[in-house]
Amino acid sequence: MRSNRDKGSSAARRCWRAFLLLWLIVGTPSAELRAEEGLLVDIKGPIGPAVESFVLRAFEEAKVRQAPFILLRVDTPGGLVSSTRGIVSAILESDRPVIGYVAPSGARAASAGAYILLATHIAVMAPVTTIGSATPVSLGGGFPSPEGKDDEDGDTAPTMEDKVLNDAKAYMRSLAATRGRSVEAAERFVSEAANLTADEALEQGLIDLQANSVRSLLNQIDGRTLSIDGQTIRLETAEVDVRSFEPTWRDRLLAVISNPNIAYLLLMVGIYGLVIEGSNPGLIIPGVLGAAALFLALYALQVLPVNYAGLALIALGIALMVTEALVPAFGALGIGGIACFVLGSIMLIDTDIPEFELSPVLIGTVALINGGLFLIVLSFAARAWRKAPVSGIEAMTGLTGKVVQWRDGRGRVLAHGEIWSAVGPEMIKPDSTVDIERVDGLTLYVRPRESVPVRET
Repeated sequence: MRSNRDKGSSAARRCWRAFLLLWLIVGTPSAELRAEEGLLVDIKGPIGPAVESFVLRAFEEAKVRQAPFILLRVDTPGGLVSSTRGIVSAILESDRPVIGYVAPSGARAASAGAYILLATHIAVMAPVTTIGSATPVSLGGGFPSPEGKDDEDGDTAPTMEDKVLNDAKAYMRSLAATRGRSVEAAERFVSEAANLTADEALEQGLIDLQANSVRSLLNQIDGRTLSIDGQTIRLETAEVDVRSFEPTWRDRLLAVISNPNIAYLLLMVGIYGLVIEGSNPGLIIPGVLGAAALFLALYALQVLPVNYAGLALIALGIALMVTEALVPAFGALGIGGIACFVLGSIMLIDTDIPEFELSPVLIGTVALINGGLFLIVLSFAARAWRKAPVSGIEAMTGLTGKVVQWRDGRGRVLAHGEIWSAVGPEMIKPDSTVDIERVDGLTLYVRPRESVPVRET
């Protein structure tokens, strides 16, 4: 007969065997995400600093709310590389599932949108949507790539464009490989600027499914398992609702002022406001508005890809035009200032993405306004130059005077309230009126009064 101790040991061994068998059958335990609402984040329009800031804030909000997943609804033509990489990094580092959804019908995930969609844990597209065209714009903007230089062995050395292209291809391949998607098909987005429909993307293994709506999407992914940070997570989304993450006033303000054209106008308003205040101290309003606009412009420019050489040329151009107004140089400074201003404006935003380029119409309009102001100043300067002097010795020419004393062609003349030494014809009578022909130092050259006076004193 066995003791109670032996019976207990045998029971413990059976329990451990049963637990080990269950472990082998079921595998790693899954953490089922149960929550009331997922977070829906709309990525719409060009991707820039404002969109990046909005999306990163949404990821932080998802942690605070303990949202079971983040749903990124994408419709974008592309955007800046730095902003795209910031969003992709947030997706890759997320501790909860991130679902990418190209919607509604007619939407696209072009360029930056393709990187973002392929980085998500689950990629979904609505019918009649497209993805692709992820070639860097400077390489696919319609101009031929320059040939590389031959090195010492006669081989063609890679150009800077080759380096940018290879970096983009490697980035796209790594994102596809990380999520178990077709690496070859993803690379063609960059190397061939390929575009795929939702059906083609699904067929080539670039997305996980198609869905007509958010509810259809959530129903289809219900029960799927994902591996995040080494943990297997089972999605239960069939009964989960989503709540949209709305932009704040700060997001809206940043979206407005980070538009290069708005930032450019704010820069002009700021500079001219300060110039007007400096030339007319005490107006206050131009100074206040100019300072506020300038600060907003500088805040916008620090998040945009600014070429500081272009910014310096704009500042030089405005300085030259202001100098022309203060020290008339008969157009030399003004023309040079306008040329520097236009060149600086063209160079200001250092990107080839159409949505983040300055409008040529805006540049031309501002340049014409500056040119018009310059011509007005120049016309006033020319008019003042042609006008007879009204003060100083030069103003004495053409005036009349009264002879106080005269002898042998010399004497004294009262003119402009002062008595001057004068030289003129010998026969001039005292108390007679004379015309001043010119001034040499402190001596007046006069002649007898003509019938029609030039100017009266």
